[in-house]
Amino acid sequence: MKPRFFLLLVLVFLFTDCRKSTQHEKPFLMVSPNGRYLMHSDGKPFLWIGDTGWELFHRLNREEADYYLSMRAKQGYSVIQAVVLAEMDGLNTPNAYGEKPLIENDPMRPNEAYFRHVDYVVDKAEELGLFIGMLPTWGDKVPNANPGYGPVVFTKQNAFAYGEFLGKRYRDKLVIWILGGDRNVDSFEALDIWRAMADGLRKGDNGRHLITYHPRGEASSHYWLHNESWLDMNGYQSGHARHFNKVYRYAEALSLLQPRKPFIDLEPAYEDIPVRFWDYWNWYNPKLKPEEQAVINGFIVKKDFWKEGFFTDYDVRVHAYWDFLSGACGYTYGNNAIWQMFREGINPAIPCLTNWKDALERPGAASITHLRKILEARPFHKLIPDQSVIYGFNNDDSTHVRAAVSEDKDFLLVYLALGQKVSLTMGKVKAKNVNVAWYNPAEGRLVTAQAVENTGIKEFVPPSSGKGNDWLLILEDPQAGLPPVN
Repeated sequence: MKPRFFLLLVLVFLFTDCRKSTQHEKPFLMVSPNGRYLMHSDGKPFLWIGDTGWELFHRLNREEADYYLSMRAKQGYSVIQAVVLAEMDGLNTPNAYGEKPLIENDPMRPNEAYFRHVDYVVDKAEELGLFIGMLPTWGDKVPNANPGYGPVVFTKQNAFAYGEFLGKRYRDKLVIWILGGDRNVDSFEALDIWRAMADGLRKGDNGRHLITYHPRGEASSHYWLHNESWLDMNGYQSGHARHFNKVYRYAEALSLLQPRKPFIDLEPAYEDIPVRFWDYWNWYNPKLKPEEQAVINGFIVKKDFWKEGFFTDYDVRVHAYWDFLSGACGYTYGNNAIWQMFREGINPAIPCLTNWKDALERPGAASITHLRKILEARPFHKLIPDQSVIYGFNNDDSTHVRAAVSEDKDFLLVYLALGQKVSLTMGKVKAKNVNVAWYNPAEGRLVTAQAVENTGIKEFVPPSSGKGNDWLLILEDPQAGLPPVN
């Protein structure tokens, strides 16, 4: 071989290898070595602040998707959860451009025109720094005990092929895989299908993206899947059944499992959704007496029809702070109008107070912005739940208190859902005296207080109290050099 030709081959090889390595340097996520949080490939911790935009691919056109994603990026969200084969008759009702996802509902025959729209949304999200938490399908397309619109189309064989297709197509995109789609694994047949789909995704994307699982309400993926090698983190759905849902109970159970895996509340109570809506509304065949006049054109016009009221921004905050201070690696917000991308003229799954566009600026969404601000003002990934700091009874009701201390003992966070006074056993933070501050989660406002001696048992009283007056107490070492909360 002539030297000049050999040199040319070497240069070609180096250029090709360089392009390949550059391609692999695009941001993607992995589990931290201690199994408690998520991080980028460079080691930087990743804070999952999600939104359930389930019907994003199915119901929004490109201009609408641009607006939705831009708003959520501006508000500080980091993950948008959306479904490829959507819940609301996603196989037989076309998207905004008249396209259905599959040819003859065959998972092995994806419709290229439909997926070009999905591509556009995924690319737009990436442009804005957002990950897409992509559900390959809603769970009603897999055999299960809770049928939905369906139809059931998946088998073990076509689930693998479909997963491989998605994995290859979005291999180099900011994607997190979410299997399940509001369904539990209630048969070995379903287990085989989800396993096959996960294997297909892994083959298609070469294992570049994390995989989790979204079960039904008041359930967690660990019941069936914790020991599955493809499950990178556990997902739970705390659901829409009650105010002050004890979300910390999921965290306490998941923290005991081995191997340790991160966990996240993938669907807590949606802002603006009626509490226990299923007791009042059958979304497949809604029946209301004419005199009730509770819903007109999909909008709720008689709020007292829903006897247990609605979840509010306050519920959003309580569940979010309880989740995070219990060890969750993230939190997913939801709004009743946004998950279904509801607008007038569309038959709602659950009647709404607003359309999806107006819902983007509901108070709960702002609370999430403030949540991210305070968590990123401190090394959130170092937080370790520590209930031993709380002195006295700690009831499992609205007065419940959650606490977490940083692993290096630099700071302590204590959340008080009712702004109630609390007694703490001091000494958890490594300082002779500790700085004291109160953070208002509804307003994103910090109120400083006088430093106190870090000994004995001390009582702390928030600036205000009662429902809607929740506060986050911050105690920290003044020598730790922590940045100010802006």
